[in-house]
Amino acid sequence: MSSPDATLWNLMRGALVTRALAVVADLRIAEALAGGPRPVAELAAGADPESLHRFLRALASDGVFAEVSPGVFANTAASELLRREGWDDFAHLLGGAWHRAAGELDASGAASFPRIYGTDFWAWLGENPGERAAFDHAMEQGKERRLDRLDSAGWRGDETVVDVGGGNGSLLVGLLDRRPSLRGVVFDLPETVRDEAALGERISFVPGDFFVEVPPGDVHVLCTILHDWDDGRAAAILRTIRAAAGDDGRLVILDGVIPAGNEPHGAKWLDLLMLALFAGRERDEAQWRALLAAGGFEPVRIEDGLIEARCR
Repeated sequence: MSSPDATLWNLMRGALVTRALAVVADLRIAEALAGGPRPVAELAAGADPESLHRFLRALASDGVFAEVSPGVFANTAASELLRREGWDDFAHLLGGAWHRAAGELDASGAASFPRIYGTDFWAWLGENPGERAAFDHAMEQGKERRLDRLDSAGWRGDETVVDVGGGNGSLLVGLLDRRPSLRGVVFDLPETVRDEAALGERISFVPGDFFVEVPPGDVHVLCTILHDWDDGRAAAILRTIRAAAGDDGRLVILDGVIPAGNEPHGAKWLDLLMLALFAGRERDEAQWRALLAAGGFEPVRIEDGLIEARCR
């Protein structure tokens, strides 16, 4: 166990770690090291080699990259993650726009992002296509784990599944790969960056606003959507879905459930990011039950990462 001062220091330096990861992700250092160790001078690619060395040395001290000889770095298992599954885009966002918003977060209960950028996060994404693409790709991180949870939801086999706020459709493509008899609809804002040809014949993309209307279907899926919104707006999304679902309609939510007590849990920190960006929140079981009831649904299963409900 760390000493109290070491625990506090490791937490306080977190902002520097986050920014350093964004810098090396944007420079694509992990990709440049895919073939093996290389000296910093070859990796700099327009960056100042001495400064880059300092970034890599600091990260290597925490197991991200390794300095195998003076000034020569190699990937580690941790830095290899920056080459796949959206981890590089997550690092870019967490150490870029989100980093700035976190730096201005206070205990007022108001989101800091709109105050800094002059608009809400979703409008900002619409104005910045590169950031929108990074966000959609970042949301693929952990896709296999989410697919495993989604796969366990119990499928009749002939349903139409509507992925509400489904981004580029990668989650639904993965589900239909596992369940070939399903059909799907990806529903999201029209500016969502996507490859519609990659969706295949059994999936369509429908643009729209989930506060106004969503497509009908047998099962509506919300993957890390509701934590972006406060309770009032989240309940409004659920009511829109309830209006589109039949009486036998099902709702599947892939989102965290905050546990009680002091045990470490990622959602406890993600909750603060949601506050900074949107004044949204992570929720515990009681809060999920209240939210579902406000949206016209009755829970049938609540566990961390997977919530199932039916129409009331």
